[in-house]
Amino acid sequence: MSIPESSLPPITLCTADAERLWALSEVGRRQSPEVADFLEGELERARILPDDALPGNFVRMGSRVSFRDDGTGLTTHVVLVYPGEEDTERRHVSILSPVGAALIGLSPGQSIVFTTSQGRRRKLTLLTVEQQGSDETVGTP
Repeated sequence: MSIPESSLPPITLCTADAERLWALSEVGRRQSPEVADFLEGELERARILPDDALPGNFVRMGSRVSFRDDGTGLTTHVVLVYPGEEDTERRHVSILSPVGAALIGLSPGQSIVFTTSQGRRRKLTLLTVEQQGSDETVGTP
């Protein structure tokens, strides 16, 4: 089930993340073709900036983020990681999961609708972003 592009927020990625995520989407296609398709759609529509030009308020690989599930109102804190680094106890979420693919490239205050692996639509709103190695947390205005 695809999400109309008109309902998707603009996203921004750095070159290094975009290049690595294109390669990962091919690998992920074998495990979860729906997530790989969604991730590739996100990569195709993303604004790509040089690594050193990406502001700290965009979700990138390794970002620690908090988001609200707009259906339940619950706030969740996760770190976006590469496949094989996911860890539910530490709340490390893979980019090749529906939530991970939905979060990449967002900035605080943006919302995104995506389809879960169970086929349900879910809407998340990004609340804060903190980059690894940074003490600065960027939140909604």
